[in-house]
Amino acid sequence: MNKIKGVLYDDGVIVWDIESAKMLYKNGFYGKYLGVRKAKELEMDKPLQLSLIEAVYLFEKNILEVYLGGRKLSYYELRKIASSKILLFEDIYIVYKDLRDRGYVVKSGMKFGATFAVYEHGPGIDHAPFLVHVLSFEDELDPLEIVRAGRLSHSVRKKFVIAVVDPISRKPYYYIFKWFG
Repeated sequence: MNKIKGVLYDDGVIVWDIESAKMLYKNGFYGKYLGVRKAKELEMDKPLQLSLIEAVYLFEKNILEVYLGGRKLSYYELRKIASSKILLFEDIYIVYKDLRDRGYVVKSGMKFGATFAVYEHGPGIDHAPFLVHVLSFEDELDPLEIVRAGRLSHSVRKKFVIAVVDPISRKPYYYIFKWFG
């Protein structure tokens, strides 16, 4: 199988080939169609914008190759670029990869104040049952932030999950908060 070609832009990777874009979106809900806020269909005749996290994952899975200025980047160059642009990239990527490898569809959770919104099937098919927020292993949990996150997740009917990556084993751990009351 030929790898899909993506072009690195400031904060993401664009897949300009329409058929490749459709294939990525249809087979995993990767990225978002360029210029489309919320896709109503699986296939659209538009390029696809991947986040740097998605691009690193697809590169690692041998599905994507990424170019910058006509030059093909190595996996390590792409990771280095992502690390320079995304705070806590390594931990966030480990959690993303773990969730994707478990079969979940993982999208940005920014509009919910979390790192990820996690779907069992995909946006437009089901609602994300989980909000996952990645914290550094060394971060202290502020009780006020937990209450805020709990209230928000409860109001949108989602389970709130805090993910941390063990600094030695590099294994992610998940802590689920349920809202009572």
